Amino acid sequence: MDLHHDTMGMDSHHEAMNDVENGDSKSLMNKGLSKGRTQQNVSSSILRKKSDPVLVSRVRFKMLRQFLANLQEVILGTKIAVLFPAIPLAIAADFYNFGRPWIFALSLLGLAPLAERVSFLTEQIAYFTGPTVGGLLNATCGNATELIIALFALRQNKIHVVKYSLLGSILSNLLLVLGTSLLCGGLANIKKEQRYDRKQADVNSLLLLLGLLCHLLPLMFRYASGIETSTAVYTLQLSRASSIVMLIAYVAYIFFQLKTHRELFDSQEDDEEDEKAVIGFWGAFTWLVGMTIIIAVLSEYVVGTIEAASDSWGISVSFISIILLPIVGNAAEHAGSIIFAFKNKLDISLGVALGSASQISMFVVPLSVVVAWTMGIDMDLDFSLLETGCLAFTIIVTAFTLQDGTSHYMKGIVLFLCYIVIGACFFVHKIPVSETTVNLGVGQSSGVLNA
Repeated sequence: MDLHHDTMGMDSHHEAMNDVENGDSKSLMNKGLSKGRTQQNVSSSILRKKSDPVLVSRVRFKMLRQFLANLQEVILGTKIAVLFPAIPLAIAADFYNFGRPWIFALSLLGLAPLAERVSFLTEQIAYFTGPTVGGLLNATCGNATELIIALFALRQNKIHVVKYSLLGSILSNLLLVLGTSLLCGGLANIKKEQRYDRKQADVNSLLLLLGLLCHLLPLMFRYASGIETSTAVYTLQLSRASSIVMLIAYVAYIFFQLKTHRELFDSQEDDEEDEKAVIGFWGAFTWLVGMTIIIAVLSEYVVGTIEAASDSWGISVSFISIILLPIVGNAAEHAGSIIFAFKNKLDISLGVALGSASQISMFVVPLSVVVAWTMGIDMDLDFSLLETGCLAFTIIVTAFTLQDGTSHYMKGIVLFLCYIVIGACFFVHKIPVSETTVNLGVGQSSGVLNA
């Protein structure tokens, strides 16, 4: 049959090719998940490059040769290794008291390759621990950068930075990452109907809606209660109870993914040869500890210099925290998601965006509230009216976008433009952190400041 002259034949051919590509996407994703890897790991892996063992094979001493081989895999095994020099430059800038905006910028750049390398190292450990422990490890460390920044911001009592940065991570994943992935994937495959598995999207959407409810209740409770002095206490108690519920829901989701409904992810097998660990368990563990310490140092620099950078650049703290931090911190993961969308493998792209957003919303945010509780810091889930409104519309728009299991570039354009509008909103939102405001006639500080 001549496909050039038979329209029905051409449609059948496109459908068959689409099924094959979707099958490859599921197969690749299932192969990874069967080893305890998440879609974030699979996405980040596309930016990795294989090292040449010849470079270190001529070293005579075994221990030195092994150390150099690990160093080559960890430092030079990523395509964004060019950003690693920003780490010593940031430390030097702090030691020699360079301008604080320079410290902030260099620290922010240094976090990008570190976040990708943490994903690589947790994946290496998962080869030795098995899929269940590996999955738990990846589920915990998937957003390690955001969690560490939040913990250091809590230690310095900068609750507004915690809330802004975590909110920005959710918005970035749902609008920027998912939007650009759908846009680029739709343009690259404009003559093909792009499809994806709705099962994971539906579960993640439910988790995000539950998280949104837990954010809305303290906000609505504060406005419904008027100006009573006990409102802040009850809002805080409600937030802590809601945080515990969110953590329980996240644990249930991990159990759902790794145990009871694991067959949804392991239903297909890949005939390709299984990948092997390139670093030993203790080597990977040591590097992971070292990388985490460096992330902690740079995170402290970022939190400590964010106001100075805001004053120097004339950009609000809210814009830096909500827009710049998530973009730079997860650059490798985001780039991988877009590349997979180009290859018409939307299941991985959606897994990256929705999985990361759900992890921030249902794990990192409530964990920050619980940690603040143990530290004696009053952090609640009231992100104020503007921030919570942006979160609500983002989740609703994303849910509508993913409801039919198909995609095209117009959906990506809408999500991306939503992100641009929200970014413009926070760019002009230049209320000083120390300034109290009156919200809707309520005589108290703004929701962010009251945390």
